[in-house]
Amino acid sequence: MCPVDVRRRLRINDVFLLLIILKFGLHAVDAVWPLPQTFTSWTERYPLNPQHFHFGYRGRSAALEGCPVLDAAFKRYFSLIFPDYAPVCPTGNDKLRIREDKPFSVEIAVDGHYCESYPTEDSSERYNLSVSAGQACLNAETVWGALRGLETFSQLVYQDDSGSYFVNKSDIKDFPSFQFRGILLDTSRHYLPVQAILKTLDAMAYSKFNVFHWHIVDDQSFPYQSRTFPDLSSKGAFHPMTHIYTQSDVRRVISYARMLGIRVVPEFDSPGHTKSWGKGQLDLLTPCYRRGIASGTFGPINPALASTYQFMESLFKEVSSVFPGSYFHLGGDEVDFSCWRSNPYIRAFMQKMGFGDDFAKLQAFYIEKIVNITTALNKTSIVWQDVFDYNERRSSLSVVEVWKQGCYLCEVRRVVKAGLRVILASPWYLDLPGPTHNWARYYNVWPLAFSGSEEQKRLVIGGEVCLWGEYVDATNLSPRLWPRASAAAERLWSDEKQTSSVENALPRLLDFRCKLLRRGIQAEPLNVGHCRHEYQGV
Repeated sequence: MCPVDVRRRLRINDVFLLLIILKFGLHAVDAVWPLPQTFTSWTERYPLNPQHFHFGYRGRSAALEGCPVLDAAFKRYFSLIFPDYAPVCPTGNDKLRIREDKPFSVEIAVDGHYCESYPTEDSSERYNLSVSAGQACLNAETVWGALRGLETFSQLVYQDDSGSYFVNKSDIKDFPSFQFRGILLDTSRHYLPVQAILKTLDAMAYSKFNVFHWHIVDDQSFPYQSRTFPDLSSKGAFHPMTHIYTQSDVRRVISYARMLGIRVVPEFDSPGHTKSWGKGQLDLLTPCYRRGIASGTFGPINPALASTYQFMESLFKEVSSVFPGSYFHLGGDEVDFSCWRSNPYIRAFMQKMGFGDDFAKLQAFYIEKIVNITTALNKTSIVWQDVFDYNERRSSLSVVEVWKQGCYLCEVRRVVKAGLRVILASPWYLDLPGPTHNWARYYNVWPLAFSGSEEQKRLVIGGEVCLWGEYVDATNLSPRLWPRASAAAERLWSDEKQTSSVENALPRLLDFRCKLLRRGIQAEPLNVGHCRHEYQGV
């Protein structure tokens, strides 16, 4: 056997170690999703023992023990960080090896006391996280920023092959690039059980989404149970008892989302997409005519009747009292004018109002009245881009959601030039046909890649992943969303320059997908391969 130089042996060992780090170390140390704004990690690592690990508040923190948001988060993240741990007496057959390691604490300091409030569109999610021997220091301006920091810390913790837990020395300064990072779920075309919604909220928090856009009603069904107008759900839902969201259900979703730092934005889309409304509210929809005779069919909401606006005001007053957030999505998309055009009373009303034969003006008239109702309720209206496109009087508009395909950044540019805020949804329609594993198309999106001033670009407040419900129910909700929605999450949270490479992102996303599986989220595969801990829910 040929002798081997000791120095060469060391170099060989170093190369071997490097290969191990390249294969496993990236996932263990740097695999945080979405990528923090600044992130420095070292090879120095510290063992974590769940029996000697605790969360706590630092003395200068405005939020202290008794803060429900953070107290609940400590319990939740302990289980996420130590998924194998069960507080039982150790035996020789324990699969998880618990060693007598030094204590480790995560100490949190929050500048402002927001423990009893709801997150708002202005809430800071900025945090700094420093991990060193024996402790991690998490500083945040709000409890919502602390939640994002706890999520990051949970992803820094990893296990070796023996099941022991470790975290590496790290220093992170982080904040979102966009304040509005949403996911839309459609509960009208297919009813989603409350538990499926709550599980989606959990997964949203893992990717640092902060807005749940609840497209709660549409043509197909009206599952929202109104106290003021109970017939809307009793006659408009798929089933009046099993396929509805009671007031208690809605409060549960809102409360659950709050504890995750997620705002809930309701959408009651009108004047189109309202066929189910008419089943429980007479004289709300427009009767359609054929050859001058009522055909027995109905179109959009009737904008010519005073009773329409009395109904909408009463309904929206109730909805605004149930949903505490400042945003209210009014829809306004895809209005079919043919029924309005067929109705002689609508045409007469248009002549009276000086609209001539321009039905876009009639739609604009309706939307302006509805916007005024929500404004009086101290809500900020969001509308789909159709309203902006057809409305010459845009002064009443605040936030426009861009959803149509084509040159969507051209539309973004037009909206911000008008001085309005924008939510971008066009590139993130996950229900569209195409290969479900093609996550890169949702990653390679640049919301600010249009010609405009810095002031105009600041009007792009964020983006949204839309999962419409024609072919989605609780059976395929999670795999249809995850991990593709996470690609959009990183685009909306992280620095564009640091996350411009699909190749560099893939190892982290693969690792994150495995984390989702271990946390009980059915995230579909990105490629051929395996996770150390496969999904156990089947």
